[in-house]
Amino acid sequence: MNRTATNDDLRREDPALNERNPADFLSRRAQALADSDDATPTYDERGFVVDAYDGDQFEREERAALRRVHGLSTELEDVSEVEYRQLRLEKVVLAGVWSEGSAEDAENSLRELAALAETAGSEVLAGVVQRRLRPDPGTWLGKGKAEELKEIVIAEGADTVIADGELAPSQRRALEDVVKVKVIDRTALILDIFAQHAKSKEGKAQVELAQMQYLLPRLRGWGESMSRQAGGQAAGGQGMGSRGPGETKIELDRRRINTRMAKLRREIAEMKTTRDTKRSGRRHNNVPSVAIAGYTNAGKSSILNRLTNAGVLVQNQLFATLDPTVRRAETADRRAYTLADTVGFVRDLPHQLVEAFRSTLEEVADADLLLHVVDGSHPDPESQISAVREVLADVDASDVKEIIVINKADVADPDVIDRLMRHEKYAIAVSARTGAGLPELLQLIADELPKPERRVDVLLPYERGDLLSRLHADAEVLSIEHRGEGTYVHAKVMPELEGELQAYLTNA
Repeated sequence: MNRTATNDDLRREDPALNERNPADFLSRRAQALADSDDATPTYDERGFVVDAYDGDQFEREERAALRRVHGLSTELEDVSEVEYRQLRLEKVVLAGVWSEGSAEDAENSLRELAALAETAGSEVLAGVVQRRLRPDPGTWLGKGKAEELKEIVIAEGADTVIADGELAPSQRRALEDVVKVKVIDRTALILDIFAQHAKSKEGKAQVELAQMQYLLPRLRGWGESMSRQAGGQAAGGQGMGSRGPGETKIELDRRRINTRMAKLRREIAEMKTTRDTKRSGRRHNNVPSVAIAGYTNAGKSSILNRLTNAGVLVQNQLFATLDPTVRRAETADRRAYTLADTVGFVRDLPHQLVEAFRSTLEEVADADLLLHVVDGSHPDPESQISAVREVLADVDASDVKEIIVINKADVADPDVIDRLMRHEKYAIAVSARTGAGLPELLQLIADELPKPERRVDVLLPYERGDLLSRLHADAEVLSIEHRGEGTYVHAKVMPELEGELQAYLTNA
C-alpha cells in the first residue's frame, strides 16, 4: 500500500511512477470543488468581462442557510453501532485497491472519491492505494496493509476511512476491527450525498429506498442485544395459546425495513403514474422532448439554465442537483420542445440508485434526442462517457439519438476536444460559462428534432378552432384561406395529428 500511490514497492512494480512528482493527490484533483461566487472575473482579448451568468440560483441561498458546527456531536463512539448512526464524515482517510488499469487511473479514481467526500461535508486528510490482483476477501486490503492503514489513521487524527469500492458486510466489519474507526464504502458515501441533496417528495422516497436496500444485508448486532428474543404474545397479556419465542431484535429490524421498503415502492409507483400522465400529455400534443444526461459536475444544469433560464442550482460540486427539471423551449422556427435535466451519473453508480431512480431515468429513454454532456477539462473524459452509457443501457435508453456536448471548452485542452470530436459521430464543443457554442447547439437541436413531414389539405369548420390552433402550434402551416364553409389549410403535420384530421381532409 502506498500513500498517494508513491511507495517503493509500487514504484518497483510500475517504473513509470518514478517519473511523477509525488505531490499530494488532493492538490491535483480533476476539478477543485469551490463555490464560484468569489471567483475573479475572466476577460477576453478585447478587455471585456466574459459572461459567466448561470441563471438565477434559487436554491443557493436556501442550501447555504444552515451551516454545520463541528465538535458538538453527542453520538455514541462504539464503532459497532455504525449502521444505526447517520454518516458523520469529518476527518477522513481514503483507501483504494488498484487491481486493473494504469496508476493514473487509480489516482484519478481516488481524486474523484476525494471530491465525493468533500461534497458530503468531510475534510480529506490523506489517500492511500494498494496494488493487488484482487481485493482481500477478509479485510479488503489484507491484514498487514490494514495495520499500516491504522497507523496512518492515528497519525492523521482521522475518524473515518472511506474505501474506493463496495465492501462486503464481512469485509467492512473486519476492516473496522483492525483500524478501530468507522469504515464506509463508496456506495454508502454516494447514498449519503443523495440523501443530503434530494428535495422533492419523489427524490427523497427514491433515496430512502436505495439506502434501505443497501442497509438490509448489512445489519449487525450490538453484542448479544440483537439475538435477544422479545417475549411471545403472552408478554403482552394475550394469555394461553399465545406463548412462544418472539422475534429477535435483528429479525424485528429486518421486518420493519422490508415493510418500509414495500411502502416506498408503492409511493414511488403512484408518483410514476403522475409522471407518466404528464409525459403522455406532452406526447398527445406532439411536443418533442430533449433529455440532458451526463457525468456529475459536467455542467448539465448550467447548460439548461443557459438554454431556458430555468434557474436550476449550479454549484461546482458532485450531485449538486438530483431532482429532474423539465422546461419548455422553442426552436428558431417556433417549434416547441421540452428540455429535461436528469440526475448526474458517476463511475460505479450504486445499482440501488439506478433501480430507485428508474422512473426518473425513463425521461431519457422516452426522449427524442439526448444531449450527453461531457466535461472536456477532465483528465479522462472517455471514461466518463463509458460510465454514462453503461447506466443508459441499464434503463433501455441506448437507442435514443445522442449528441455529445463537450462542455467547459474554454478551459479544456484543444487536443482533447479534437480527439473527442473525431471519435464521436455527433459531437459539439460548448462553454456554458462563456456561452461559446450554444447558438450552434440550439441549431443542432432544431435540426435533429422530429419535423412534420406529412402534407395535408384540410377544410376545418369554423367551430373547430381547436384543431386550427393545434395546426399553428404543432404543424408547419404552408397556406391558409378562409372560405364560406370553413378554413382551408395546407400544412405539414406529424402522423399523430394527421389521424385526428382524417374527417376534414380534402383534395382542394
